[in-house]
Amino acid sequence: MAITAQMVKELREKTGAGMMDCKKALQETDGDLDQAVDFLREKGMAKAAKKADRIAAEGSAHIVTEGNKAVIIEVNSETDFVAKNDQFKTLLNEIATHLLNQNPASLEEAMGQKLHGEGDTLETYINEAIAKIGEKISLRRFEIVEKSDQDAFGAYLHMGGRIGVLTLLEGTTDEVVAKDVAMHIAAVNPRYVSRDEVPEEEVNKERDVLKQQALNEGKPENIVEKMVEGRLRKFFEEICLVDQEFVKDPDQKVKQYVESKGATVKSFVRYEVGEGMEKRDDNFVDEVMNQVNK
Repeated sequence: MAITAQMVKELREKTGAGMMDCKKALQETDGDLDQAVDFLREKGMAKAAKKADRIAAEGSAHIVTEGNKAVIIEVNSETDFVAKNDQFKTLLNEIATHLLNQNPASLEEAMGQKLHGEGDTLETYINEAIAKIGEKISLRRFEIVEKSDQDAFGAYLHMGGRIGVLTLLEGTTDEVVAKDVAMHIAAVNPRYVSRDEVPEEEVNKERDVLKQQALNEGKPENIVEKMVEGRLRKFFEEICLVDQEFVKDPDQKVKQYVESKGATVKSFVRYEVGEGMEKRDDNFVDEVMNQVNK
């Protein structure tokens, strides 16, 4: 029997399971909706679906490097307890290794790919982990980075993965230097590598704000422009990595430190777990009781 998009949609609405899993369930049951629901329940996928509306803003960042490729991921869970257990750590490594090997261009593509190129899809693998662990778990984001033989990756996980940073330095193969820069990024949280990356619209908006501030302070028009340019330099120091004072040696800028090693910063990715997400409202005692009662 031909499986239509409408049938997949209906099964998803009934169970909340992933699209690929719904399609497979319908294929296995020759399009019988009720049997497909049972199929998903037996596989633990419907159980995973019941947790889909829960808040998962805990979790961990994870980084895997292999030769000239590296991947950084964020995987979310409902509680910090789960993020620290061995099952979750295995899950992180499996997901990262899969992404590194299969090189998907998007989350959607990644979830539909067969794990390591064979067997079940990544989406199925994660749903099976949800059934075993008992919490909502989701792959939120990832980025794959490539380098040449003359470059270096810097990988740093802060607080066991609460913050993850992956840097790429050109002109050096010294991973210690690259990691030093990654640690700085974890601590200071720059938004761009250099001023060249800051969108012109953002610079102009900041310039207008600073100009109005100076005028509101009653400064004469003839010195306002100089004041604005001075404050704009401070703005760049706050958001641009290479303009910041290096945390390990505040007497020099990050740019000076990197250049002293014969290198330049090509790029960085910084993930802070749960940033921009709705957070859980319960407290530590509630978390413990939730675990006990499962």
